[in-house]
Amino acid sequence: MPPTDTNLRRTVDGEEISRFDAMADGWWDPDGPSALLFKLNPIRLSFILDNLASVMSTPTGEGDALAGIQLLDVGCGGGILSEPMARLGAKVTGIDASKANISVARDHAQQMNLKINYRCQTLEELHSTGQKFEVVVAMEVLEHVADKAIFLETLSLVLKPGGSLFLSTFNKTLKSYAAAILGAEYVLRLLPRGTHQWEKFTPPSKIIQGLLTHGLEPMRIRGIGYAPLSRTWTLTKDLSVSYILHASKPLDQS
Repeated sequence: MPPTDTNLRRTVDGEEISRFDAMADGWWDPDGPSALLFKLNPIRLSFILDNLASVMSTPTGEGDALAGIQLLDVGCGGGILSEPMARLGAKVTGIDASKANISVARDHAQQMNLKINYRCQTLEELHSTGQKFEVVVAMEVLEHVADKAIFLETLSLVLKPGGSLFLSTFNKTLKSYAAAILGAEYVLRLLPRGTHQWEKFTPPSKIIQGLLTHGLEPMRIRGIGYAPLSRTWTLTKDLSVSYILHASKPLDQS
């Protein structure tokens, strides 16, 4: 059983967990609450693969592009990103503080005959085990945690020297409020109301400063744009709504 010490759950927001518990059954419904994430997956995967190719001897565009890589998916939800990374050969561990999410993820992976190590754990609980990974992924998670500083620090601690961190979240701008909350939740109704809280959005400058503080080197950052009419995602230079970044851990960092 994982530790239950409250010090190992400081990044957990109970209201957020309850919200995701209520939506857990819809993770694999392509027309459900996760529909936007399904369409976003190719963008996220291409960013991960392209950037790993620049720092590791990892071929891109092949069926085993992540072969043998020890990869941690933080806040894995129902596993919609964990599964394609496992299919590319990664040895995936997926963690989530929601028991309902992990139950859905395990069931679906079993149906797909995929070997993924899913755990109902916080990031701090995982760190307490001493396990480290070559690649750590935290996509659309930061805006749901209770303590961002501890979250960023712990991401760096579970990353092996020479490893890569991939993180995406929302910028804190009027444009992000209009797009991610008013537009997505109220006007277009692409997400359930209350999915996001604007006060939890974070400017890229704060993320970059946090990464530098904990010994990580920001490598690349791109904006993520959504076109409502075509319902498509693209990588862009515009960081004003949401963004995705790659950071690496120097070999001399513990």
